[in-house]
Amino acid sequence: MSDEIAKKVIEIIAEQAMIDPTDLTPERSLEELGIDSLSVVEIVFGIEEAFDVSVPFNANAPEESDFDVANIQGLIDGVKKLIADKESA
Repeated sequence: MSDEIAKKVIEIIAEQAMIDPTDLTPERSLEELGIDSLSVVEIVFGIEEAFDVSVPFNANAPEESDFDVANIQGLIDGVKKLIADKESA
């Protein structure tokens, strides 16, 4: 399941950034990929829809969020945690 989560998160990011998914690695930052704040919001919406979770993300102050949007791995880890929390609730 974890690999499926990572693959889907990467697909969502690639679609929003119009980048080939094979060019995305977990350590790459969204900033270095040229992803602006509006695209980050779209990525968050895509993640919420794809995984039926609610992402605790404040677009006005992303640095204050518990959800790490700095890099791809942070997004993947955040989604895994949200799914685990949802399943244990």
